[in-house]
Amino acid sequence: MKKYILLAMSAVVFGFTSCSEDEMDKVNVNNQNPSSALVSANLQITDAIMSTAFSTVSGDYAFYTSSLTEQLFGTGNNQLKNAELRKAGELAAPSTFNNVWNGTYGNLLNIKEMIDKVNNGTANSGGMYDVLGAAQVLWVVNFGILTDMHGDIPYSEALQGAANMSAKADSQEDVYKALLATIDDAIANLEKAQGLSNIKNVDIAFAGNMQKWLATAYAVKARYLIHQTCVDSQAAQKSLAAAQKAQELGFSGFTVTEFNGVTCDNPWSAFVWSRGYTAPSKTVTDLMGDADPRISVYCYDENPTDVVATPGDEDAAIESFTWCYPSIYDSGSQPVHIMSAHELYFIMAEAKLRLGQDATEEFQKAVAISVDEWLQYASFDVTGAEGQEYAESLGTPDLRKVFVQKYIAGAIDEQVETYNDIRRCMGMGETYINMTNPRNIQGGLNRWPYLLPYGQSSLVSNPSLKEIAGDGTYIYQKNCWLFGGK
Repeated sequence: MKKYILLAMSAVVFGFTSCSEDEMDKVNVNNQNPSSALVSANLQITDAIMSTAFSTVSGDYAFYTSSLTEQLFGTGNNQLKNAELRKAGELAAPSTFNNVWNGTYGNLLNIKEMIDKVNNGTANSGGMYDVLGAAQVLWVVNFGILTDMHGDIPYSEALQGAANMSAKADSQEDVYKALLATIDDAIANLEKAQGLSNIKNVDIAFAGNMQKWLATAYAVKARYLIHQTCVDSQAAQKSLAAAQKAQELGFSGFTVTEFNGVTCDNPWSAFVWSRGYTAPSKTVTDLMGDADPRISVYCYDENPTDVVATPGDEDAAIESFTWCYPSIYDSGSQPVHIMSAHELYFIMAEAKLRLGQDATEEFQKAVAISVDEWLQYASFDVTGAEGQEYAESLGTPDLRKVFVQKYIAGAIDEQVETYNDIRRCMGMGETYINMTNPRNIQGGLNRWPYLLPYGQSSLVSNPSLKEIAGDGTYIYQKNCWLFGGK
């Protein structure tokens, strides 16, 4: 009898032990912050869009290239001053772009998780073609900027974590082929997604409007096709076809401004308010001329010559918080342009001109959109006539007019694309924007970088990138494949 009692008690004790162990397993689980593997893919879209806009598009890439393009003047006796003076210790240092390099790859890891969940049907994400298509558009934008800024980059072996800490650098040509294939996949998935609403309440760009996402996919495709004018004789024709499809679908810009009544603080506004590292550039005002309605917005003054800085002026660059800045930054809630509407129309105008077609309508539309947007977000009363009137005054366009007006339009927060345009035109033997900073060449040596250095974290751990980087001077030596290099 005692034997059976002991057995019964053992069973009870074992049962209590098992139950206790099960409960203990739950102790360190934070149910309010579950593993990303358990989160439905649609819930990751908000951070993916925000990181793209605030870090990759409007972060250090834009801040530094704004000086390289001379769309803004680098001041403040610190980082942007060093860029203005073309100091290699700043521009060629892997630490300079480490944060945005890591941040962009981190965002791509999030985007990859979204894509994998939908494709694999995990985390209740099967069939979410709206999530898949939007994620693929973001994938192309983020990887597109990485390869445009750095040339050859880890792509096919990237984002594997501990499984591969030394991902090879794929050639820029191969990266571009993959990105264009991905944007075509995005278009196909977004066409399937019409009517779906998985991201309606979390999509801070389009509130789940699939036609707007589809239009954006075509616009993004047009951008990365026009980038290839140096290496593909059919680039203009292909880009125009994609851009016209985006126009047909009603593309009106890929921006982040506010969502559900909550206004986003613009990163450029935060940057100038906290750092005072930027001032208007004489290169821009000389191109604008007195007739441009945007000049008082750009200079924050009725007398532009009193407040603009000459690129490369060391005394001016050392000053801090003494210069004005474009008054559009005072809004703080102006849109962050991942891709603007005027960029699409400038692409169409360029493509048509390269194909020998009349581009007056597209050119004037691009200029009018830019003027009206600048005035609107600088709190001017805008009737819609201002932009159109000024655009018409510019007459029939040629390529010079297109690139000059695109340069001016992008001077607020689209410097990354301007940097691409300037290098692309260099590769084609075309010069439409004359860089006036005398420090671009010092001691007979080029000090205007054709590429930006890789992030320091990857150079430390990745022999593939370290071999390419060498002593860091490679960024001054030749353009990348996309823009006419070899």
